Amino acid sequence: MPPEAIRRIGALLRHNLTLVLQEPAPLIARIGSPMLLMVALEPLYRAALAHEGSAAGRSQAATGMLVMFSLLATSLVGSAVLTERVWRTWDRLRATPARPAELLAGKASAALAVLLAQQLAVITFAHLALGLEVERPALLAAALLVWAMALLGLGAAIATLVRSLGEFGAATDLLSLGLSMLGGALAPIALMPGWLQRVAPISPGYWAMSGLEAAERGDAEAAMRSMLVLLAVAVLAGGVACWRMSRGWERSRLL
Repeated sequence: MPPEAIRRIGALLRHNLTLVLQEPAPLIARIGSPMLLMVALEPLYRAALAHEGSAAGRSQAATGMLVMFSLLATSLVGSAVLTERVWRTWDRLRATPARPAELLAGKASAALAVLLAQQLAVITFAHLALGLEVERPALLAAALLVWAMALLGLGAAIATLVRSLGEFGAATDLLSLGLSMLGGALAPIALMPGWLQRVAPISPGYWAMSGLEAAERGDAEAAMRSMLVLLAVAVLAGGVACWRMSRGWERSRLL
């Protein structure tokens, strides 16, 4: 990557980190909420999955809450894009030498740091409070990184396609809850109706749950298979976002 591109991305990263740190409440909520629900729901999951052993209940509680609340965090990168549109500064960014991919990278990097901090905090809490065992920490770290990249791509794509802040909020809420439910974050896939089990693989949340649980138990083959699917989601969604950024959009409804 040319040094000029690195400098442009770095400038955008510093700007967006400043904005995130000025309003830390959403980050605190996204870290604290899954911890509270994890403790409350772990006994229920352990009872429901008793035939698979107590480790299955712990894994479902930890991984399910992590996936659900990280899906809710798709709004992070989307909000960074929409803020520029609301402030009427996005056209100025597009007029700079920065390419759409550089603009997206600069916007997404701060959100990536937030997502990784959230995921690290949740996994650490699950290990300390629930006794979650991780056989291969490096494999789990890779799975978390790929999942975060997929989330950032989805959030950016949504933000560049909607026409208003209201549409963005509705889209991210429906997407987060729908993908969480289909992915097995709220209830184990095995307990869902048959037709939901059949359509579950269309949800990135399904592959996140599969990949993270496989990484926790040290199953590298299953984890890599899920990571490849999530990488494809990240590339496709990021491509849509870059294409949309390069074309501009109508701003009159962003009030």
